[in-house]
Amino acid sequence: MFVLDDTGPAGITTRIHALHAAAADPALAGFLRDVPALAAALADLRNHGPSEPVWHPVQAPESTVAWSQSPHL
Repeated sequence: MFVLDDTGPAGITTRIHALHAAAADPALAGFLRDVPALAAALADLRNHGPSEPVWHPVQAPESTVAWSQSPHL
């Protein structure tokens, strides 16, 4: 889980897409098949709570899920 802060909404989106690009590295592919990688903005966590669907799966950054609903769990 990555909690992102200290930037505006555009910066959060950029960071999430950078994590998505890094996830395409073949060296990480096996790891990410077994371990969920999620990212959320600290502001979203504060405003909505960590159990709400504010988490972006690194493999599918356009979607949001609750941490307990990650496809890997």
